[in-house]
Amino acid sequence: MQTLQVEIPVDYVELGGILEIPDNARAIVVFVHGSGSSRFSPRNRQVAAGLQQAGFATRLFDLLTLEEQRHDDVDATYRFNIALLARRLGATLVWLQQRAEVASLRVGLFGASTGAAAALVAAAETHTVGAIVSRGGRPDLARTALTSVCAPTLLIVGELDMEVIRLNHKAAGQLTCEHRTTIVAGATHLFEEPPRPRRSNPPCC
Repeated sequence: MQTLQVEIPVDYVELGGILEIPDNARAIVVFVHGSGSSRFSPRNRQVAAGLQQAGFATRLFDLLTLEEQRHDDVDATYRFNIALLARRLGATLVWLQQRAEVASLRVGLFGASTGAAAALVAAAETHTVGAIVSRGGRPDLARTALTSVCAPTLLIVGELDMEVIRLNHKAAGQLTCEHRTTIVAGATHLFEEPPRPRRSNPPCC
């Protein structure tokens, strides 16, 4: 496993990130989180670790600088600026194409919250994205870009996140690419509840 702490220059700022590449990686998944999260999110790290074990390289990075995040916590200046987030994601995808370690790998996007909209907008503007997964996302915020998305798209929403389910169904109706919506039983927005304990196997006979 190769782990690199890297920064990407874009929009006159530098975006911090973690690039992790397992041996013989077969593709790379770029995480696009929403507001209130970061590349250090335990949930994102857990998903990234699972992907790495399955042979995928991962790229976790922040779409906003620390100063922008602090500003956003006060008045939500950046979190709904999908054009800004998508532009920064697009710059990251170009940056990956220039890294010898991962340039040849297929690219998937894993978006959450408003990051899912940014992922869809960025994917609509390039042919380098092979697949998109949205977790508790707001794909509806991608608006007119939805009809231009070519990559197969999976929309995952918690069963108890009723408003986001409605918005995902609305967005799905505008997608012309291969797509599917999956509802996770018992889950809330962004799947923040603790995992359910595994049931033990009943005794035989």
